[in-house]
Amino acid sequence: MEYKKIQYVDKPVSAIVYGCANSIMMTKPGIFRQREVFDLLDGALEAGINVFDTAENYGDSELVLGKWMKKRKTRDKVVLMTKGCHPHGTPRVTPEALKEDIKQSFQKLGTEYIDIYLLHRDHPDADVKAIIDVLNEYHKVGKIGAFGASNWTHDRIEEANRYALDKGAIPFSVSSPNFGPAVQVEDPWGGGCISISGDEGEEARQWYIRNNMPVFAYSCLGRGLFSGKVKTSDLENSKGLLDQFAIKGYWCEENINRLMRIEKIAKERQCSVSQVALAWIMQQPMQVFPIVTISNSKRILENVEAVDLKLSGEEIAEISRK
Repeated sequence: MEYKKIQYVDKPVSAIVYGCANSIMMTKPGIFRQREVFDLLDGALEAGINVFDTAENYGDSELVLGKWMKKRKTRDKVVLMTKGCHPHGTPRVTPEALKEDIKQSFQKLGTEYIDIYLLHRDHPDADVKAIIDVLNEYHKVGKIGAFGASNWTHDRIEEANRYALDKGAIPFSVSSPNFGPAVQVEDPWGGGCISISGDEGEEARQWYIRNNMPVFAYSCLGRGLFSGKVKTSDLENSKGLLDQFAIKGYWCEENINRLMRIEKIAKERQCSVSQVALAWIMQQPMQVFPIVTISNSKRILENVEAVDLKLSGEEIAEISRK
């Protein structure tokens, strides 16, 4: 596993992040299901993945993750990344909602500090100054390490950071938009999602490169489209393996054609489709950490091996083209 340094995070950060927003983590576990989840988390950590991404609105994800850390005594080994201020039907990017969500995350995770904290959604009327002030309060007393935004445009992040830097405060230092080889043709969840993939994301990607801001890329495999379970040789049956959000957000001719080219490279390289897609992501000019939701121990090891897969410039260009 490759590890990197992120400002305000006191542990090395693995190049791949384990996403805890899957169906197993989001349901109340019985004895068997809890053992199954713990085995997956054990496998991820043993494979070298030490960053675990969750959120206050991911069902029981924070609670299960907290139980695992307590039982396995892994808190000091783990980089916790969680999120708050999801709208839940009404705008909640406020100091009050932020404090409420952070308090809830501490309780569920059973921890006194969070390594990376993200604002899950933005709202155009939200006062970024007040948000920066609250996050700095938590950072100052050691409750939060790095903080940033998920699904905020780079313009809004820049607005927040101008205020922080003018005040001599800590700015947003990380971001978590959608990014990957699949273009997002429609907001999968119907509001507030930000993608920096494809031609439309070029300006944002250049901003991230100039500002050297780490990107934690969610739905980086097109919510399963580039995971290997969809076969271009059998699209009719393969489509049924994806959920409604994957179909809405990523099922289009451009992505299917790109998948076909990734399949060809995977065959030539004698590796998996997901390994090629992840290698493409990690070889971008931005500093990108792909968030991968994995519900199979074998797939954990397979995806970790993508760190060592180096694509040629020609292969990267072939995957990138429309």
